[in-house]
Amino acid sequence: KKLVAALAGEDYRVASLTRSEKKRNPAPPFTTSTLQQEASRKLGFSARKTMSTAQKLYEGVDIVEGAVGLITYMRTDSVALSNEATGEARQVISAAFGPEYALAKPRVFKSKAKNAQEAHEAIRPTDVDNDAPGGINADERALYELIHTQAVACQLAPCVARATVAAFVSTDHQSDTPFTFIAKGLVIVEPGFTALTGLSDDRPLPALRE
Repeated sequence: KKLVAALAGEDYRVASLTRSEKKRNPAPPFTTSTLQQEASRKLGFSARKTMSTAQKLYEGVDIVEGAVGLITYMRTDSVALSNEATGEARQVISAAFGPEYALAKPRVFKSKAKNAQEAHEAIRPTDVDNDAPGGINADERALYELIHTQAVACQLAPCVARATVAAFVSTDHQSDTPFTFIAKGLVIVEPGFTALTGLSDDRPLPALRE
């Protein structure tokens, strides 16, 4: 309390400003473990619920032509996508956001795990060009849309952000030691994949000068 009281009574100045631009690439398409993590974080699904729901999407739903599988095999530690899938993703991106958001060459992901099984692709829709069809329940639709979004987002252009780090120092020294406080700001200047995922990290600082 004594420290807080001393700091509250001081004046501060901007000691330094550091600005930089950062480029961030999207995350890879889902493996079993990353799908479970994201489904837990965004949908509140347990690992068991995620896998049972994914199993139903993999086995397929009945439409006019019979049962159609909606996603690729859901037990995989591969982050690879087929040329067909990346091509479909490019078409979706160009149609939804414009050709400037699409990559000239597909983004290729490789598994970091030493013993990764590359027999299967990453988890993706069997037809990346299709949204969730009718005939599935709310949980299946939510998981399908999560998988679909990630499969498309991983082929979107990078996000570019402008970062600012400001250091503030106390000037009155009412306390025994002058203190430095750090504030970090981030502004998205080129949304890239965040135009789809919506994960904007905008945290702007007010106009500052040293």
